Amino acid sequence: MQGSIPLHKSPSHWARIILFILGMLGDPHRRDNVEWTEEQETAAKKKVQENSQPLPQEKQEDFDCRANEYWNEFYTIHENRFFKDRHWLFTEFPELAPQCRLNRDACIGDDRAEDSEPHGLEQSQGQSSEVTPLAHVDGDYPGSSAMYRILEVGCGVGNTVFPILKTNNDPGLFVYCCDFSSTAVELVKANSEYDPGRCYAFVHDLGDEGAIYPVPDASLDVIVLIFVLSALHPDKMQASISRLARLLKPGGVLLLRDYGRYDMAQLRFKKGRCLSDNFYVRGDGTRVYFFTQDELHDYFSEAGLEKVQNMVDRRLQVNRGKQLTMYRVWIQCKYRKPHTQPPETQE
Repeated sequence: MQGSIPLHKSPSHWARIILFILGMLGDPHRRDNVEWTEEQETAAKKKVQENSQPLPQEKQEDFDCRANEYWNEFYTIHENRFFKDRHWLFTEFPELAPQCRLNRDACIGDDRAEDSEPHGLEQSQGQSSEVTPLAHVDGDYPGSSAMYRILEVGCGVGNTVFPILKTNNDPGLFVYCCDFSSTAVELVKANSEYDPGRCYAFVHDLGDEGAIYPVPDASLDVIVLIFVLSALHPDKMQASISRLARLLKPGGVLLLRDYGRYDMAQLRFKKGRCLSDNFYVRGDGTRVYFFTQDELHDYFSEAGLEKVQNMVDRRLQVNRGKQLTMYRVWIQCKYRKPHTQPPETQE
């Protein structure tokens, strides 16, 4: 019964009712934008508390020290078979869409996608033969002459980067992508769609405050964090967000989509997997945190960013064979760097 929310009635009773309702709505497997009842949230909290005894400190330190090893092993095993391209990117984040490529201010202020759900967006195939690609190194750093610069942190095998490059063929665009795992970065570079004239992939540890990015401060229009901040130790999150905020141009935007509190994945963790409150280690050694909206808002606000969007996306999924109801909970954020920075506080 892992991943299910216990109710007073029997599981089969409620499953039949939910399947009937969803069938009437046209999709027997999923419902989007679901509101939780007080009873459901209480049950989820109880389940989390039951499995919240943290592992001994020495084991936690071992997982932290070997994080790179676990992620490299993950990508070595799965390569590019684990993830699918995120075709909902341009619906949820129009800042990445072609019409936004040279019109940052207009697109960042556009909140039309705030209440929308991910849809399958057809991508344009190929690139225009008239486009002249940027050189791999222009001026002082890769893509320095670009008019619109995007950085994805935690790029994995390129499931965000390649849709962006495929959809947006403007020669003024340059995309940077990095990952903690050197194996993942090598897979990106080995992809036939990787174009060093338009993209620069590099290894980077988001949690290392001393690690240097290949671009100067105030040089990026968009930074993308998709299911990556949750892999970081909570103690390192604020410093990492603050460092990224410095890379943004005034008016630039940071886009995030990540795991929300009481997501099905959190409820499925058994005893012996908790590292600290809402922070867990998976069976393969990789780690994951489950956020609230307020936590993320505090991180971004402390970094000097202003809220454009901070929403919870709840999905109800039904396993008809096992008669289980399962809830996915994600949080989606957009935070903008102000055009005028407030004066620094004097000590």
